[in-house]
Formats: sequence, structure tokens, C-alpha cells
Amino acid sequence: MPLVPTADLLHAAAGRRTGLAAFNVIQLETAEALVAAAEQTGLPVVLQISQNCVAYHGSLDPIAAATLALAHESPAHVAVHLDHAEDEHLARRAVEIGFGSVMFDGSKLDDEHNIAATIRVVEHAHANEVMVEAELGEIGGKDGAHAPGVRTDPDAARRFVEETGVDALAVAVGSSHAMTERTASLDLDLIARLRHAVPVPLVLHGSSGVADETIRAAIHAGITKVNVSTHLNRFFTSAVREYLAAHPEVVDPRLYVREGRAAVTREAARLMTLLDTAGGMETPQR
Repeated sequence: MPLVPTADLLHAAAGRRTGLAAFNVIQLETAEALVAAAEQTGLPVVLQISQNCVAYHGSLDPIAAATLALAHESPAHVAVHLDHAEDEHLARRAVEIGFGSVMFDGSKLDDEHNIAATIRVVEHAHANEVMVEAELGEIGGKDGAHAPGVRTDPDAARRFVEETGVDALAVAVGSSHAMTERTASLDLDLIARLRHAVPVPLVLHGSSGVADETIRAAIHAGITKVNVSTHLNRFFTSAVREYLAAHPEVVDPRLYVREGRAAVTREAARLMTLLDTAGGMETPQR
């Protein structure tokens, strides 16, 4: 089916008060696994290509072409999103080749330059009917808005959204990128206050470090889009290791990579179902 605009999936999830699965593509097999999970569950998914992924592959266009082709050929509702683009030119290129959304990450810039750069990205994206996600950051912080201890201020978030015109906002509420254990503690009260302060859907980055029940509680409090990467990478790598340990004579990478792909499909499907069933709860009060 045609590529689904990210905005359509995001607003539908926000209206249902469910979570929208946004999972990162690492290589072709990851994208295949995520699309398979969407087809098996009948649930939507956002395939995310990060700037780090682009650097790994050497350029955006080859991995983007493969991911977009999978999305177009699938009967599932699949959107394609550029994740954590710090390069304005990369964000523009993603818009030009058909991505449904881009995330511009100006969190390493000071506030004035972050706002100015974000506005430029928003103007170009909106002129092409593409939505923009952004985040507020800590100046100089390695992990930007998701550095340990950083929290998003609701008043600052409201002003940022008003000034830039972004369509979704990633908020710092206790999660952190690249966690390999699911031990993060989220500030659910802050999520609720942000949801009331900001007129656009909220995004949780670093969700790999968040346990199932805490993710459900975060959606209940006001999170809509839930980004996951490291958690699924762990399943892929573990399956490959197990296969190679049991078959040390194997040299054909298709034999062990497909085990990783199957493991990602299973876990992605489980997570998508978890996010979808987190809805239907009462809206948090002020």
C-alpha cells in the first residue's frame, strides 16, 4: 500500500490514547523484521533511520530506498522517519526522497540557534507536507535532552513548540539512550504536566531502558510515540550468538542473520501489542 504519513499514525494513536511503535532500522534485515511484525499484528509501525545509521551505511539514499520499498510493498500501515538528524541538509534530503517525517535534533546548540535551525527545517518540511519532531536539549550534553538527570521544563517546552511550529516533541522524563537493562525510572507526573502544556504529541526516546509496565504508565500519562532501538538489537544479537554457538561450522551469513531477523520480528510484535493495549485509560488530570 502507499507509504502512510507519520502524522496520520501519530494523531490516530493520540486520539486513541495508545502508543505508536517507532523502531530503528539498522540494516535491511531489521526493516524486514519490523514490517513483518506489523503485518502479523495488524498494527502500525514507524521505521526510523537515524543519522548514525546513515553514517554506518555511508549515505542516506541506499538504506532509505530499501526501507521505503519495503513500506510501499507491505499491506501494513508503515511510515518512514528520519531520527536524530543534527544535519539540516540530511533532514532536507529525507524530505525530498519521500520520508513522512523527520526529527531535527538541535539539542547540542544553544537555544537561539536551536530554535532558528528548527524553524528552517520545519518550514521546508511543512512546504512538502512532512511533519517534524524535535527535542529540547542540554547545551553541550552528549546525550542532549536525554542526558542523565536532564528534565524538560513544561513552560520551556510550550514556548519552544509555539516558536518553532514542530509537530511532535521528544521530552526528557528519565529515560536514556542505549540502555541495555530496563531499569529507567520515569517521572510520570512530569509527563502529565507536559501533555497539558504542549499542544503536540509527546515522544519517549530511550525506551529500551524502560520496563513494560512503566511504558504503559507513560502512555497513560501522555506519551504517544515510543522509540525503541537497543532493546531490539539485543534480541537480534542474542539470536545470532546462539545460532553460531550451536553451529560453529556455518559460514553463510544468511543462516544466522535470519535468526536475528526472526527474533526481532517476535519481540517487535510483542512490543507493538503492548503499546496498542496501553490505551483506553482515563486522561490524567492536572
